[in-house]
Amino acid sequence: MEWPFELSFYKGKRVLLTGHTGFKGSWMSVVLANAGADVIGYSTCSKKEPRLFDLCGVKSQIAHIKGDVRDFSHLNEVFDQWRPEIVIHMAAQPIVRESYEKPVETYVTNVMGTVNVLECVRLHPFVKSVLNVTTDKVYENKEWIWGYRENEPLDGYDPYSNSKSCSELVTHAYTRSFFNDNRVAVSTARAGNVIGGGDFAKDRIIPDCVRAALQGEKIVVRNPQSIRPYQHVLEPIFAYLMITAKQYESKSYAGCYNVGPDEQDCWTTGDLVDAFVKDWGEGLQWIQRGDAGPYEATFLRLDCSKIKTVFGWRPRWDLAEALQKVVEWTKCWRSGNDVRECMDKQIEEFKTADSSSM
Repeated sequence: MEWPFELSFYKGKRVLLTGHTGFKGSWMSVVLANAGADVIGYSTCSKKEPRLFDLCGVKSQIAHIKGDVRDFSHLNEVFDQWRPEIVIHMAAQPIVRESYEKPVETYVTNVMGTVNVLECVRLHPFVKSVLNVTTDKVYENKEWIWGYRENEPLDGYDPYSNSKSCSELVTHAYTRSFFNDNRVAVSTARAGNVIGGGDFAKDRIIPDCVRAALQGEKIVVRNPQSIRPYQHVLEPIFAYLMITAKQYESKSYAGCYNVGPDEQDCWTTGDLVDAFVKDWGEGLQWIQRGDAGPYEATFLRLDCSKIKTVFGWRPRWDLAEALQKVVEWTKCWRSGNDVRECMDKQIEEFKTADSSSM
């Protein structure tokens, strides 16, 4: 099946990408750099070790700016200087458990950060296309067995999820109030849980699996019966780029979009870890251990009919293949081999994958 858009669209385009040093931001930076885009990365650049952004070597290919989306004055200066045509807003405090520990910081980053980005867009008429990346957790979760659609109520439960719901509402308000003149197209994208090589975040199941595997320890799983829509990080990355490119060319595409896997890739955490253990080998095992942590939903699924209908989009890799790509990347890094070469190879494999049977 052919792609609904061409990456060549981005050649020479000035793209401001917030949160470019994070896990998803690093993959996005590599994809855009490979496509020939002029990328302006804007991030707090926290020096966590290891960090995919440093390992993949993309820093030398982009404009790398240290900044905080909470700092409107500095962000506005960056818009003045670099005059981006496209803005992809990915900067966030993304960890649910950390949002319980630092709720104020989470809200200020995720809500006011979005306000600041959109205010800069409002003040700079050269911006033509904007995408605010949020999460599948923006919905009021009723533990339904069917997927949530874009017109369902927004009411995330925890501070992280709720702050992302607020970010969606801010985007809708700015769009109605300031962007109805067809100058700029604005969309939001709500993606499910992503996995991929180079994710070292805490309190995420695949990074927890990777750390245990590298240390030769048993994987500790808190909630093996929780069901989540897992997908490889390249799935939403390419969906984001598709939405942003298509609405740049026609503002009729602007809106809200779910980005998630098909139903067969909504796995329990226990099944996910079982598959990781099998792919990794080396006698790896896992155990269940509850820690009386904060509330976590047990069931969450997205209905992605809209993005499929509007764009003809389909997932490229099933979850089994996505897990194999995580193991491939991690063992490449463990062996001291070129992880950028591994990423470029996986990106090319993803671009040429056949989704017609998905």
